[in-house]
Amino acid sequence: MEFLTPDKTHDESRQGEALVIEPGEKNNGRKLYIESYGCAMNFSDSEIVASILAEKGFETTGDFNNADVIFINTCSIRENAETRVRNRLKEFAYAKGKNPGMVVGVLGCMAERLKSKFLEEEKLVDVVVGPDAYRDLPNLIDKVDGGQKAVNVLLSREETYADISPVRLNSNGINAFVSIMRGCDNMCSFCVVPFTRGRERSRDAYSVVAECQDLFNKGYREVTLLGQNVDSYKWSATQLAEGATEVVNFANLLEMVALVNPELRVRFSTSHPKDITDEVLHTIAKYDNICNYIHLPVQSGNSRVLEIMNRTYDREWYMERVDAIRRIIPDCAISTDIITGFCTETEDEHNETLSMMDYVQYDYAYMFMYSERPGTLAAKRYADDIPEPIKAVRLNQVVAKQRESSHYRLQQHVGRVDRVLIEGFSKKSDKDYCGRNDKNAMVVFPVQEGYKPGQYANVLVEKCTSATLIGRIV
Repeated sequence: MEFLTPDKTHDESRQGEALVIEPGEKNNGRKLYIESYGCAMNFSDSEIVASILAEKGFETTGDFNNADVIFINTCSIRENAETRVRNRLKEFAYAKGKNPGMVVGVLGCMAERLKSKFLEEEKLVDVVVGPDAYRDLPNLIDKVDGGQKAVNVLLSREETYADISPVRLNSNGINAFVSIMRGCDNMCSFCVVPFTRGRERSRDAYSVVAECQDLFNKGYREVTLLGQNVDSYKWSATQLAEGATEVVNFANLLEMVALVNPELRVRFSTSHPKDITDEVLHTIAKYDNICNYIHLPVQSGNSRVLEIMNRTYDREWYMERVDAIRRIIPDCAISTDIITGFCTETEDEHNETLSMMDYVQYDYAYMFMYSERPGTLAAKRYADDIPEPIKAVRLNQVVAKQRESSHYRLQQHVGRVDRVLIEGFSKKSDKDYCGRNDKNAMVVFPVQEGYKPGQYANVLVEKCTSATLIGRIV
């Protein structure tokens, strides 16, 4: 697995990080430890969980040995994420052995699929909770306190948690995730999300805008709108006074959030190639505070492979959408997801993925070898017939090509002045700040008097490494 991006919606450095908030006014004397794996939706969900339990008086801790309740928010998308979670659970089980009153729970995408293993076979956990049942957590914890195992993995067609104001875990006070929809109706044959997160439902548009306004008022200067497929966002409500029905699509919502304040930078993830419209692209082009960055997963560059992946677009459709992005937003950065070694993929079909990479010249990419997920359409219909060594060779070719492309894209910034949102000190020195430009590239530059995190700075990019732009404030 390879991550070549500073994009925090896929930041592997946060995987398994303990999420900690300041204690609230309520306190029941019990401590919660929670860590997350997988996509940004999982991190956003952990904030919802922490908010629900904070209302019941739980305080968070960064040390699971001191916790009364341990939750691990899980991902089933990749095999190695599951492996990491299972290994982590064994550590928690050891801690529970020393503290029998401790409650250990599994949240999220692995919960429904592996509930019987966790509860009955391996006996690693006390509570298993799916993504739509977090409101039930206080009751489930009470059940465990009473000596029972507890499970709620029911999926919902209505739950959006729109009324819950998420606490911001380990926040820098500058960037925040805002969930705009839940679930997925796309049945990609390799993906478990429709089975673990349920059907698509969009959140009340005005609650999204209110959350973004509240974040801005609290000093946040960047929001990332989240959904499994944001382009399919669609919310409607009947205006009782007028008797009319208001329909808000994703382009409309983007504009509503952009209008919160021109100093609030807006990002989003993820776009599905079959749904991204010219209306969305024109909205991005219209507002300076909507970032010129689109994550557009291709998965494969070959039409036959895309068909058995059930992606519902072909090579030509994807290339037309890229052409539209380049035409309407000429300076837009594009990132992608690529799977190598999908079922029955031939060498020639793999080469079409490489040629797609040449065509698009992606800024960043998330690249994986195919790993079969039990319960998916691919697992039921197709043999996982590409040998692991061949998958690895193909992945290495993809990674090598993407490294060249990422470096090339970064080099285009050298000599330009980029507007950068300062996020904090760089990882290597407290004499340097770091932040991202609106193309999502990380920029490092010397600290200068009069500038602080949360402010924008115009930075002249003087050089770049393979992953970072380096410059100075002008």
